[in-house]
Amino acid sequence: MRRNPYYVLDDADEIRRMIDEHPWATLVSPTSAGLVASHYPILVDREREELSIVTHLGRPDDRIHDLPNHELLVIVQGPHGYISSSWYGAHVEVPTWKFLAAHLSGVPEILSPEENMAVLHRLVEHFEHRVDRPRLLDGTPADAENARKDSRGTVGLRLTPTRIVAKRKMSQNQPAAIVDAVIGELEGDGPYASAALAREMRRANGREPGDHRS
Repeated sequence: MRRNPYYVLDDADEIRRMIDEHPWATLVSPTSAGLVASHYPILVDREREELSIVTHLGRPDDRIHDLPNHELLVIVQGPHGYISSSWYGAHVEVPTWKFLAAHLSGVPEILSPEENMAVLHRLVEHFEHRVDRPRLLDGTPADAENARKDSRGTVGLRLTPTRIVAKRKMSQNQPAAIVDAVIGELEGDGPYASAALAREMRRANGREPGDHRS
């Protein structure tokens, strides 16, 4: 993903927020057998001052990825969507795609079984807290025993990236009237409406709900 001065995202807290809200990531490894990709949920490692993530792989994905013998690329993607040129009115513009994404690269650290278990607990808590009757890995003795058994089939990872390329393409280089028009379409009921993308557009362009600038 190439850098673009209009769209570069170098705010670590905003990248952390994206990971919190969109934790389903793609993990890519350049192995001796070629490129390998897997998909797993990730978490921000709040115990580290620098931007760092933790996750786990199900065995034997750790061997398929040949970890930790090389760099790992973790791709995180936020809201995205198609933007029709018809939304620009008389303004001449080609259609495009708005998106929020980050590429995190570095050599991962393999976690100990105890650290991996702690990450699995945090992962479940991260999602379960939203349901009416959350069921945690240690909710009951039976749950805890089952979680310990299942954890043996996983390998925990921590990645503190040495290279971060993050991009937020949200019409930051467009006139205010165009930004407002795109937000209006995204908040509408058309085939490409997206409330989540509209919120990111507002955030990137400093728009509060009801704020229209021309």
